[in-house]
Amino acid sequence: MKPRIAGVPACAPRTGNAFTRGFGRAVLRLGGWTMAGDFPAEKKMVIIVAPHSSWLDAYWGLAAKLALGIRVLVIGKQELFHGPLGWLLRRFGAIPVDRAHAHGVVEMVARQFAQNDALWFVLAPEGTRKRVQQWKSGFWHVARAAGVPVLCVYFHYPARTIGIGPLLHMSADGKADMARIRAFYQPWVGKNRGTV
Repeated sequence: MKPRIAGVPACAPRTGNAFTRGFGRAVLRLGGWTMAGDFPAEKKMVIIVAPHSSWLDAYWGLAAKLALGIRVLVIGKQELFHGPLGWLLRRFGAIPVDRAHAHGVVEMVARQFAQNDALWFVLAPEGTRKRVQQWKSGFWHVARAAGVPVLCVYFHYPARTIGIGPLLHMSADGKADMARIRAFYQPWVGKNRGTV
């Protein structure tokens, strides 16, 4: 059975070809994964993905990215970019960040939004695979600085589903925005835990 693949609007940043899309679909099918929902017609947005509780999230997320044929910008810890893995990560749109000296990341990503006609920036708001009580607010600051909306995407391992949730516009009240986002994610369960 073919996995359900989300709809991607024509304005989305695209990459890949029939082979890479077919490969991504095959990986999802073999893993029993499907997608729920469709992407909004937005040329620029921040996409947050949660819960992030396992390294497998990156594996299934990459398979979905290939299957969809979308180009995304992601940031990763600098240590992952040594050797051949670094080349591969950069090839897939990743930018290394020194987490000990991460000042200026919001401004750097906001500049990327300003310099590109279409850009989807993806990150995990938890910032780690461990359980955290408070999410990092970087995505909120990026969205506000770039003037773009935030799309909520979730992993739900019990049903092997990658789901596309609401598109939200951030207000001047970061606490209220975070509360409504966390409330949306409450039902979804990652590989090793939920989000709240």
